[in-house]
Amino acid sequence: MSVYKNLIDGAWVTGSSVVQNVNPSDLSDVLGEYSQADTAQSLLAIDAACKAEKVWANSGIQARFDALDAIGSEILSRKGELGELLSREEGKTLVEGIGEVARAGQIFKFFAGETLRLSGEVLPSVRPNIEVQVSREPVGTVGIITPWNFPMAIPAWKIAPALAYGNTVVFKPASHVLGSAWALAEIISRAGLPEGVFNLVMGAGSVVGNELLTNNKVKAVSFTGSVNTGARVAAICSARGAKYQTEMGGKNPLVVLNDADLPTAVSCAINGAYFSTGQRCTASSRLIVEAEIHDEFVDALVEELKGLRVGNPLDASTNIGPVINHNQLNQDLEYIQIGRDEGATLQYGGERLELETDGYFLAPALFTNTHNGMRINQEEIFGPVASVIKVADFDEAVEVANDTVFGLCAGICTRSLNKATQFKRLSQAGMVMVNLPTAGVDYHVPFGGTKESSYGVREQGRYAAEFYTTVKTTYLQA
Repeated sequence: MSVYKNLIDGAWVTGSSVVQNVNPSDLSDVLGEYSQADTAQSLLAIDAACKAEKVWANSGIQARFDALDAIGSEILSRKGELGELLSREEGKTLVEGIGEVARAGQIFKFFAGETLRLSGEVLPSVRPNIEVQVSREPVGTVGIITPWNFPMAIPAWKIAPALAYGNTVVFKPASHVLGSAWALAEIISRAGLPEGVFNLVMGAGSVVGNELLTNNKVKAVSFTGSVNTGARVAAICSARGAKYQTEMGGKNPLVVLNDADLPTAVSCAINGAYFSTGQRCTASSRLIVEAEIHDEFVDALVEELKGLRVGNPLDASTNIGPVINHNQLNQDLEYIQIGRDEGATLQYGGERLELETDGYFLAPALFTNTHNGMRINQEEIFGPVASVIKVADFDEAVEVANDTVFGLCAGICTRSLNKATQFKRLSQAGMVMVNLPTAGVDYHVPFGGTKESSYGVREQGRYAAEFYTTVKTTYLQA
């Protein structure tokens, strides 16, 4: 079996060990063996990126545009092939896998354009005959640490702006999705970047990740992952004065008001809570429903759940693929038991499924008779598990929706423009969806939340410049 290597200073380098990448829907299917870097190789990658900083920063915007545009074009031209790889290793359906790859390509295309649109300001000074110029410059070497649930899109929305604004990159992907990370890195390696500008370093967080956090040569760290790890990223980077950006968890509400269109509300709940096996930080795991429509909504939701097929993500008839790995499956099952122990009613699903292949398959679970104080409504489960919370009116719905340490996104289903407008204003989330699933965002607008969901400036769109650049103010005597 071929061993896929790390990319350090323009060369493919064998690691100190290897790990196998296994298909979560068929544990007999090994996608490949991937090199694991040690501390010494992590240092080599960081040194290479630092050495390349001036070269890339001074390369010119046309060179950056050409590289990012070429990367985006190749990703889009290979979206079927890359989408199949993504679905095999991560578990989301093929339609979702291809869609994610296409989004990664679009992100690179967008930031190729941003290289040509980077602007500054020229202002008069309060003193006569003096001009003030405000410009943006790259931060330097950026450490990028990404999760397993969006193995192409999340790396793309971090790597593309880092490169577009003239930074160099050391990229550490999650260990469960090294196939997608390596494929993306291989494309980037052929885009004409100078050696050392982009480095792929696969390995353990305790080794590679720790070096990115603690090494003073790494000027900024962009992280997406768990709340606990995000807190560690913030503490270490803050202590040494490095920029950091953390995108973490969510416990997102979908409010369904009495006046909602029922098919729309059910569709939003199914998509937001269960697609991508619920393994999205934007998943709507709390379904907050007004009393008058509650029973009808639950009955319709259960009927839809009965029609969903759990299975191999490459099968066109599959709606929900497997959970990513054994640990995540156990966590999902533990929370389902916690919900029962707390007194919630397991209205549907929640059992491990034995299918044709040995995989981590779980029937989508729905709890009813819950209240917002339950652990299943306060802690992120990160699986195909959702709870229904009955509320008396709109005011209680808003109060319950905001009663969480998280604040990534929130949704509402209603025919009332007035209630939708009020909800947008009152919601404590960074993103609000009206008559749409909470999961599903565009690539050209800002992404991020409040509270413990996010820290730092927003990702994606033009707002990415706030993290990947630093502002310089220059005074000129006429």
